[in-house]
Amino acid sequence: MKKLVIFGGTTEGRELSCALAAEGIRATVWVATPYGSAQQGRTEGLTVCTGRLDRPRMEEVLTGAALCVDATHPYAVEASVNIRAACAGAGVEYLRLLRPASPLPPDALDAPDASGAVRLLEQTQGPVLVATGAKELAAFAPLGGERLYARVLPTHASLDACAAAGIPAGHIIAMQGPFSAALNRAMLEQYGIRWLVTKDGGAPGGFAEKADAARAAGARLVVIRRPREAGASYQAVLARCREVMAP
Repeated sequence: MKKLVIFGGTTEGRELSCALAAEGIRATVWVATPYGSAQQGRTEGLTVCTGRLDRPRMEEVLTGAALCVDATHPYAVEASVNIRAACAGAGVEYLRLLRPASPLPPDALDAPDASGAVRLLEQTQGPVLVATGAKELAAFAPLGGERLYARVLPTHASLDACAAAGIPAGHIIAMQGPFSAALNRAMLEQYGIRWLVTKDGGAPGGFAEKADAARAAGARLVVIRRPREAGASYQAVLARCREVMAP
């Protein structure tokens, strides 16, 4: 039996694996966290494994596979580098599933990374809501805890990251999405946010809802741009999986 490995933890990875399973194509789906595993759920024909793998372990997982799909997050650069290298080492075809990018509002500020976003924001005034995830909060600490607000997942690790960045408890929004435009707007207006820092997570990341809310609340976006990478659309990846995994 041919072996298909999908590195997921994203909406598009979940949709791809479930679409293939519905057609009788079995796959092993790797996700990094228990949260990703819970989101993936259980589907007949799919084996879901949880854990962060280094490159040697990835090569072991890929041994004997006919195809590997990298459906990790658009900003998971290190993971994609390791998956690509592991595929090369194991002699397995690598496919990168790209999430469609979003059009940016005309008044949005474009930053290359978190540090670049901080440099831009240092030239501005007003409260800042950082909605890029807890891992990058430390980079925003120079802006000062009184100016910073953070929206993070309701986990101990996220709250610890907020504390380490000097963000007061009253400035922490610990919630799990997805968030509607109306809810985003309510948060922005509640705290008088003038700047919303986000990544271009596309439709699965609720980018349009953030942009709409910012416009309605009189705030502006600071968007950390995506890393440049080659890959294929959902439909192209689905078609290639069907082709390779055909009996």
